[in-house]
Amino acid sequence: MKQSFSKLFGLHEKDGELEEEMDVSRQEVQQLPLEEIVPNPFQPRTVFDEEKIEELAETLRTHGMIQPIVVREREGKYEIIAGERRYRAVQMLQWETVPSVVKEFDDAKTASIALIENLQREELTSIEEAKAYRKLLDIHGLTQESLAQRIGKSQSAVANKMRLLQLIPSVQNALLERRITERHARSMLGLKDPELQEKLLNKILQDELNVQQTEETIKKWTADKPEKKQKPVRKAVSKDTRLAVNTIRESVDMVAKTGMDIDTEEEDYDDYYQVTIRIPKSK
Repeated sequence: MKQSFSKLFGLHEKDGELEEEMDVSRQEVQQLPLEEIVPNPFQPRTVFDEEKIEELAETLRTHGMIQPIVVREREGKYEIIAGERRYRAVQMLQWETVPSVVKEFDDAKTASIALIENLQREELTSIEEAKAYRKLLDIHGLTQESLAQRIGKSQSAVANKMRLLQLIPSVQNALLERRITERHARSMLGLKDPELQEKLLNKILQDELNVQQTEETIKKWTADKPEKKQKPVRKAVSKDTRLAVNTIRESVDMVAKTGMDIDTEEEDYDDYYQVTIRIPKSK
C-alpha cells in the first residue's frame, strides 16, 4: 500500500514533482499562529484516537516537532494539507505557534493528498475508507476498477467497502465509532428495509451479538416471510369515457338482439380505452 504520491493519481507533470513539493526538509518553515490554522475539510478521518493524540503530544513536548505540518492559505487562514494529528497534539499542548510549510495547492490536489495520506496509514475505519474512495472517484472521475489499480487493491475490495455507504446513517455511525465490526455491517446489507437495519443494530448492541449470531438473526427474520400481495391498481377513468363505452356496449347489444353474431373486444391502455367490433359480412 505504501506507494509514492506521484504514482497514484497523476498529481504531477514530471516524475517525482509532488514528492519534491511534499518534502518539507528543503522548504522554508514558518512559525504560524495556532489560531490561524484550520482543519482540512477534505480530511477523511472524522474520529481521532485521543489516547494516541496524547502520546503524540508528549513526544512533541519532549522532542519538539521535527516534521512541520503542511498548509495552504485559504480565506485569510491556513488550511491543513497534511499533519492533522500533529495539529491536534499542538492544540492539546496549547502552543502559540506551529512549525509549518505553506504550499499553493488547489482543492483537487489538497483533497487527494489528505485522502491518500490517511489511506496509506491504513488506520481509517472501514466507513471512513469507503467515503475516501468515493471522494477520490468524484475528484478524479475514476471508475472503481481504475481506483483499485492506483491504490493497489482489488476492485472487489473497493466495491465491498463502498457498499457500506448503502447502510442507514445510524449503522454507518456505529461502524465509524467501532461499536460494530465491518463484518457485522456487511451482513446487515442483506436487510433492505431501513427499519429492520435499525432494529438489528439495536439488537446487536444490546445483546452483544457476534457476527454468526447476527447472520442467524437475519436469516430468521427474512426466512419464509410472506410476500404482500399487491392490490390491483384501478386506473382512473373519466365520466365521459365511461359514458362513451357504455353507449357503445348498449348499441352492440341492440344489434346482437337482431340475431347478428357480433364479436367485440375491449382493451384498457394507459392513455386510451380501445373497443374493437367485428361485424360479419354475412349471417
